[in-house]
Amino acid sequence: MPDLIERLHTPCPIWNAGMGGGLAGPALVAAVCEGGGLGVLGSGGLPGDTVRELIQATRALTSRPFAANIILPMSAGDDIEACFDARVPVLILFWGDIQPYVADAHRRGMFVVAQCGGPEDAVAAADAGADAIIVQGTEAGGHVKAEQPLSETLAATLAALGPVPVLAAGGLATGADIAAALDRGARAVSLGTRFLATTEAAAVSEYKSRIVAAHAADTVLTKMFDLGWPDAQHRVIRNTTFDSWQAAGSPPSGQRPGEGEEIGTIGAGDARVPLPRYSVYPPATGFAGDLDAAALYAGESVERVTDIPSAAELLSRLMDELRAASA
Repeated sequence: MPDLIERLHTPCPIWNAGMGGGLAGPALVAAVCEGGGLGVLGSGGLPGDTVRELIQATRALTSRPFAANIILPMSAGDDIEACFDARVPVLILFWGDIQPYVADAHRRGMFVVAQCGGPEDAVAAADAGADAIIVQGTEAGGHVKAEQPLSETLAATLAALGPVPVLAAGGLATGADIAAALDRGARAVSLGTRFLATTEAAAVSEYKSRIVAAHAADTVLTKMFDLGWPDAQHRVIRNTTFDSWQAAGSPPSGQRPGEGEEIGTIGAGDARVPLPRYSVYPPATGFAGDLDAAALYAGESVERVTDIPSAAELLSRLMDELRAASA
């Protein structure tokens, strides 16, 4: 029987990561789909009504299948209901037990993918009925469930899972990176940081420029940006908020420098919502304030991100590089 990867039948074995807070919005998702990959909406941390609007906007831009990513610790359930009501072709669930949602999704003809940090999570998700697994390495940007580099988590997950398709995520930015992951047994890859630095990504332009300028050593794995999602490690580009916190001895929440300060605002319809220091929310389009104080999620792959192309240009380049590396 064909598995999820075969049934989606995307010409490119490339998915954009469903970067939360709307960073991966309809324009990016549609461009990735139209370019031959699988576009993934960044629905994490958004209310159900907003998720419905994003799904509708995406369907207005592409007729191809796409996915929506839900972050379970930040979900009140209405975001998942919005995906169910819209019968999004692929539902990606991150950082939690997928079992309560699998049967309902499958009844609606939806695939369920679990994003995991290693083999233990992956086996539990496969046993619960996941159609595929995305396994991270610690090189990844954004929230990172992994405790080991991708080479280790991918090998261990493949050995543990058997026939369930596995996608690789974390530290991947070029066609050569993709070829290496596929050679190690991944069926496709999920790229976040590389797609964040594209014209269609819904991030403020200076954030994209920071990604292009950064090196891997400029990123840090921390739990510091925790307002909205406590005790979850994430990789960011270090900035003034991180440096001040580190200089103060890395104190716990409630005792950190500048705690409670407003660093800017984000749009919520026609309203503006204050964004406090240490907030989990990234500077998506519409952010106004001190960018150097916000959570600038980015992976170690920044080392190989040198421009801000369109998603179509990027996919074409990645496929050319993949073919060259596989020749």
